[in-house]
Amino acid sequence: MAANELVSVTIVTYNSGRFIKRCLESVLAQKYPAKEIIVVDNASTDGTSDILEQFEDRCQIIYNNENFGFAAAQNQAIRMSSGDWVLALNPDLLLLPGFIQALVEAGSISPKVGTVCGKLLTMTATFDLPDKPLVDSTGIYFTPMLRHLDRGSQEVDNGHFLKHEYVFGASAAAALYRREMIEDVSIDGEFFDTDFFVYREDADVAWRAQLFGWKCVYTPMARGYHVRSALPGNRRALPAVINMHSVKNRFLMRMKNITPDLYRRNWFSITLRDLLVVIYCLAWEHSSLKAFWYLARNWRRVLDKREEIMKRRKADDRYIASWFRYHPVSIPAPKPTAKTVARTRVARG
Repeated sequence: MAANELVSVTIVTYNSGRFIKRCLESVLAQKYPAKEIIVVDNASTDGTSDILEQFEDRCQIIYNNENFGFAAAQNQAIRMSSGDWVLALNPDLLLLPGFIQALVEAGSISPKVGTVCGKLLTMTATFDLPDKPLVDSTGIYFTPMLRHLDRGSQEVDNGHFLKHEYVFGASAAAALYRREMIEDVSIDGEFFDTDFFVYREDADVAWRAQLFGWKCVYTPMARGYHVRSALPGNRRALPAVINMHSVKNRFLMRMKNITPDLYRRNWFSITLRDLLVVIYCLAWEHSSLKAFWYLARNWRRVLDKREEIMKRRKADDRYIASWFRYHPVSIPAPKPTAKTVARTRVARG
């Protein structure tokens, strides 16, 4: 079913030696036959390149001479790819054998489905599973404060999230993107915005895709395991540079994507969160003050991107506002059927 659609798996590594071997083995073991695997290494220094050499006969491996960031390296891999779909994958993922097949089939329900995500569960950095299965992500959602969170994160997996649903977007830890959507929502030739460097770039893509009229579907049939390092509440355990990008990218996302109507509806929540972020940086996290200097130096380029996005947006204000809630929002989606999958195959020749 749908096996004639080529899937390009794009992975960016940076000091990922603990994970990448088992990640690539799980990708190579996928039952889905039509796939290519492209790995971009951002100048790792921990022996990742030695591990990647073992896979050069089965994957395309690119070794960058410096760390260009997740967004730029993913764009690099996407430009090299030729698939009908692109599966952006983190190196700390372990996929069950039917993962790619289930994602592609879920994407067949409508040509307006531009993104597909599955059910990710948590695992430790040693690829061990917790005593109780915990959800890592079943898609992402936004709150009125403009926080983006993973649906179900850290909840015990007790058999929920079992239905196909439309969600706001997908975590780029494991997100399947339709080629037509990638080309449609790219700005100045960039799918992931390189100004983000790392962190929140997937939420930015999700927001932009919604503005452009694309949908994201969640399928419970695609299952994998993820080592999650960045969680709400463990900010102090993260490197200072990651926290700086987190602050910067919160404001970048809003400057590019927010509409006047959405701001009007949620101005109090947005302003309150902004004040808390600024006060925290001024009082404790001084290293993140660089984020505001970056925004001050690059505001013109960011606003140029905003102008292009607003010029091309298709979704109306009420629809966009309906997704910004303090609880995860989802809409029932149809299950893929043999008929929808076959129709997709015929449409693609």
